[in-house]
Amino acid sequence: MGRDLGPDCRLCRREGEKLFLKGARCYTHKCAVARREYAPGQHGLKKAKLSNFGIQLREKQKVKRIYSVLERQFRNYFLKAAGTKGVTGHILLQFLERRLDSVVFNAGFAKSRTDARQVVSHNHVSVNGRRVNIPSYLVKPNDAVEIKTDARTTNAIKSNVEITKERKVPAWLNVDTVNLKANVVRMPMREDVGFTVNEQLIVELYSR
Repeated sequence: MGRDLGPDCRLCRREGEKLFLKGARCYTHKCAVARREYAPGQHGLKKAKLSNFGIQLREKQKVKRIYSVLERQFRNYFLKAAGTKGVTGHILLQFLERRLDSVVFNAGFAKSRTDARQVVSHNHVSVNGRRVNIPSYLVKPNDAVEIKTDARTTNAIKSNVEITKERKVPAWLNVDTVNLKANVVRMPMREDVGFTVNEQLIVELYSR
């Protein structure tokens, strides 16, 4: 599967806000958005007025980049959400939050979603006792997510837990940081999303 190999900080600058793609670095003075509050490129200093389409597009791009999802997969999530009973925008965010890499990130086992994706892909995570190495795997209520790996990687993940201890764990997860376990208590709700997003703009964009 393809992925964006460009600089993460450039993506944050393009959206004009912190997307917290670099983990702890985003909270320091080294953050690129804090140092250069303008878009990348030779025309970055020129602030053009966005059309309605442009505003909708930027919101979609922001959410895609936060969850490290490419266009085809993101659109599939939207189509699945549109075919599910309920508010389409809320269900879309619910699908993204239920991804296994998002669970590992929200539990504090990884400094960023990119790191969480790597932890899952390298076969360090089990769900209900079974190894799962698919970052897009969708968890469900009562699932037990656990870090199962060698001592070296376990120590690295415990270090991540220490670094991310100030990060708020969403209410739909019950995390045991000592044993590196997380239980899915319920389905994630709209208020559990840890960043500002107007999902209705994304729905309007795909409904054009």
